[in-house]
Amino acid sequence: MLSTMRQLGGTVRKMMHRHLGKLVAGAAVALAGTAALAAVTLPGDAGATGGGSRAAAAEGPEAGTGQASQVRPGAVERAPAEGSTGVGRDPLTDDEVARAQALATPRTFRSATEDVKGRTGPERLTTGLAELGPDETGLAAPPRRANVSFYDYRSDAYVTKTVNLTTGKVEKSDSRHGVQPPPNRAESEAAAGLLIAAPEGAGLREDYEHATGKELTGPGQLAVRGFVYRGEAEGPAPARLRACGEHRCVRLFTKVRDGQWIDTRRYVVDLSARTVGRLD
Repeated sequence: MLSTMRQLGGTVRKMMHRHLGKLVAGAAVALAGTAALAAVTLPGDAGATGGGSRAAAAEGPEAGTGQASQVRPGAVERAPAEGSTGVGRDPLTDDEVARAQALATPRTFRSATEDVKGRTGPERLTTGLAELGPDETGLAAPPRRANVSFYDYRSDAYVTKTVNLTTGKVEKSDSRHGVQPPPNRAESEAAAGLLIAAPEGAGLREDYEHATGKELTGPGQLAVRGFVYRGEAEGPAPARLRACGEHRCVRLFTKVRDGQWIDTRRYVVDLSARTVGRLD
């Protein structure tokens, strides 16, 4: 009797093991199926992480049946349309930037100033959201202000204006000499054009032709980055560059577009005088 019970118990355990094995195998298949589904239905993963090969392996027997090709790519949601006026501390909208610049440059100011190319009107540098006053930070609808900066090549002055976009008034205006903020793109390209045309630019022209087989005729053929040079404030300066600091002077890093760098660091372009000098 005891022997029979032991045999019966062994048989039941074998059946349970087989049943549990089927359950475990079934769960593994279910998990594998879930992984395959995730790999197929998540758009963008394959291209970003190389998951395409993993997805194909997970699909197993269904690979090559066209199942993956039936899945539509993920939709990219469009950015919401920008309003004409920002709220609170939102960055300035395009409309606000244009309005701030227009308010900061009335006709009388434009006619009395020049940009880097000698045209009427100042050279625009930056336009950004102004800080709030101490008594305005807790307001539910604080005023929107913009700080607008320019460089006037007629007077060699750095001009900043604070415009209240809520009232449409210029609340503050400041003009300083000897203050040299970083050049903008137009100024850097103008400096490159002067260097290319000057006798001092012969080496730049030769290096460009050697690198590309073409003649260098204008700044549009180069990738240019400009940095302010402040003359004797940075150390001993050659006589031709001693006005830099009061004048708008720029050093250049130049590069063949999609190509190699050309070393022009020792040359300084005085945009105010439209001359080129060389550092010793």
